[in-house]
Amino acid sequence: MTKTLALVALALGLAGAPALAYADDACMTQATDKKLAGAAKTSFMTKCERTSCEGQAKDKNLHGAAATSFVKKCTKDAMAM
Repeated sequence: MTKTLALVALALGLAGAPALAYADDACMTQATDKKLAGAAKTSFMTKCERTSCEGQAKDKNLHGAAATSFVKKCTKDAMAM
């Protein structure tokens, strides 16, 4: 069961990878437009990426633990880019 959930999360994560690049560009553009720097920029980027990932989870019709896992992984991956 756990292995199946892990595979589903991985598949969803890979499917959302192209959208992450778009979200990252959109968030970076917004941060630049607002002239954010340092901790304010980091905080803004984290929130922006999380919001984008939550939208993707909703689009994929994920709920509960699957949505939480997806958002956590999506946000982590987005911040690593």
